[in-house]
Amino acid sequence: MSSDRRSLDKNAIQYHYDLSNDFYKLFLDPLMVYTCGYYRNPNGTLEAAQEDKLDLVCRKLRLKPGERLLDIGCGWGSLALWAAKHYGVKSLGVTLAVEQVRYANEWIKREGLEDVCRVEHLDYRDIDAKGQPFDKISAIGIIEHIGLENYPGYFKEVHELLVPGGIFLNHGITRSRHWQWSPQWDFLIENVFPNGELIHVSHITETMETENFEILDVESLRPHYARTCQHWVERLEANRKAAVALVGERTYRIWKLYLTSSSIGFEQGSINLHQVVASRANPAVRPAPTTREEIYAPNDARKPLARAHAQGQ
Repeated sequence: MSSDRRSLDKNAIQYHYDLSNDFYKLFLDPLMVYTCGYYRNPNGTLEAAQEDKLDLVCRKLRLKPGERLLDIGCGWGSLALWAAKHYGVKSLGVTLAVEQVRYANEWIKREGLEDVCRVEHLDYRDIDAKGQPFDKISAIGIIEHIGLENYPGYFKEVHELLVPGGIFLNHGITRSRHWQWSPQWDFLIENVFPNGELIHVSHITETMETENFEILDVESLRPHYARTCQHWVERLEANRKAAVALVGERTYRIWKLYLTSSSIGFEQGSINLHQVVASRANPAVRPAPTTREEIYAPNDARKPLARAHAQGQ
């Protein structure tokens, strides 16, 4: 991996995600989840959808108490915290965004989870498992920033960080095979995602298989992301005055256009969101049950972390 690519990734991530924590608070849910929600109720709230999405990821990973979870591109730490608090794992989140690290570690301290959860300012290529690979790995919204030519190296790195029989969940935006480059994409690359690249899901799964992953499950959440972006736009518009005060009129308009066009793209199907669950194959270990019932069954017993987080702000 060239130093130029590392520099591009670092600058691009900080350009987008270090914009302002307070700005993102204006349109994200209290858990600060900046990827698509999971609407068990199609007319449900963003808050409920994001809690259910975090739970969906944890269930697909089949998390068990005491396991070690790595969350690559962890954002503000929501999944790492959720998994540690509700599933009893020891979680590590890594991100290149300085402001996200600061926010996440303050949140971890408020929750009293320092002994089981941490977030570090670290490139995934520099993670050292120290002879103790991770039981489970998640990558939520990172594949869009990797670069197509870097997929083989990326998936090889993840494979090596995972225990034999361990599970990896890759959650990311994909494009249809008929997608074509457009002025809209030029706008996004120039103003929003300087290192953004998309490809169809079959390319992703094929590359994963080439790097010795066994594909266990693939699910499209396209309608969920259309709804999520719609919710984000509505919340951003409702907080226009505060947004402009934080980032200026131009940036506010850019984000409004970006979120609106994304919602339309997901609604029309030119872009999609796929969760791919895979394992580092081990004939001696069955990585997951043979049915999906456990993943999608209701779970009303857990206490929402969002309530405690909101009170701590």
